[in-house]
Amino acid sequence: MDPLHGFSFPTPIRFGPGARKHVARHLLEQGLRRPLIVTDGALAALPVLAEFQTHLSGLQVALFCGVFGNPTCAQVMAGAQAYRQHQADCVIGFGGGAALDVAKVVGLAASHEGDILEYVWDHPQVRAIVHPLPYFVALPTTAGTGSEVGRSSVISENESHLKRVVFSPKILARCVFADPELTLSLPPRVTAATGIDALTHNVESYLSPAYHPLCDGIALEGTRIAAAALYTAVKEPGDLQARSDMMMASMMGAIAFQKDLGAVHSCAHALGAVCDLHHGLANALMLDTVMAWNLEAAPDKFERLAQACRIDGGGAAFAPWLKALKARIGISGGLAAHHVQPSQLPRLVEVASQDICHRTNVRPCSQADFERLFAQAM
Repeated sequence: MDPLHGFSFPTPIRFGPGARKHVARHLLEQGLRRPLIVTDGALAALPVLAEFQTHLSGLQVALFCGVFGNPTCAQVMAGAQAYRQHQADCVIGFGGGAALDVAKVVGLAASHEGDILEYVWDHPQVRAIVHPLPYFVALPTTAGTGSEVGRSSVISENESHLKRVVFSPKILARCVFADPELTLSLPPRVTAATGIDALTHNVESYLSPAYHPLCDGIALEGTRIAAAALYTAVKEPGDLQARSDMMMASMMGAIAFQKDLGAVHSCAHALGAVCDLHHGLANALMLDTVMAWNLEAAPDKFERLAQACRIDGGGAAFAPWLKALKARIGISGGLAAHHVQPSQLPRLVEVASQDICHRTNVRPCSQADFERLFAQAM
């Protein structure tokens, strides 16, 4: 076993209420004046984007709002075309995980040859990123994926909807403006689903058997923060402290999962590809089922998770606590209640089994295990 390990936490972050107001000055200081804002269509119609644009004086701004659902490579290529048409010199990613994942690689597609899928990490003839990428800044409007601090972009194939990953430190945001005020208008159901996503990232990262003590510390503290703040963020949407805590927990989860994730995410990726479920909701629907199954593989770590979340009953109470938390924030029912059909189970098992995330699950997960987990979650 190689005794050497590599660690990296490089992303500059400006965190706090009002951070969005500093984007224009930051870009102008870099000599940049023609940003392309990449966002999703629903967000583009809301006042939050129009308000953000009032803080971009001095810049010649264009808007690409062609992101929707689980983002596809066609959306990336359309964004790259918009970048070229505007003769942009930088990208502003504004939105949730989908918009930020597209924004990360619009500049890559605009400055390099070929389709964006030719840059996914497991392409048999993967293209290298050989040219400098356009300057990219990120503003998250949800507290869930933490995509703003991640070095990967998850993009679905156009037809199959299988999720593919472009992975490179070169696509990291050059600066993140994490402003919890941007999340104040999120509806409770979105706050709940994205919040569970953030919690899942922290929990799965902590449980992963990969060696990364730095991430372990971040993940455990991120779990504590999310566990304490999520209910308030959902039930009292104007509570800025709870919103701030969830945005921090979201970023911490995304930083931590450079250590790797687990079987919950393999299941969620399958549910996104086969059933087009929102990623955070898909994680929520599988989380307590997979955690109950994982318990025997790492009882000591589950004890520490229970302590972080202030759960009575120790590690064995962690999965039931997750189930109760979901009910408290309005996520109820199993997969069937969210329109997953029994006929889809074989394909879900197939896609989950092929997904890379479960390779670092704390308990090895076979195809038969996925069959049982999906059946239990129905």
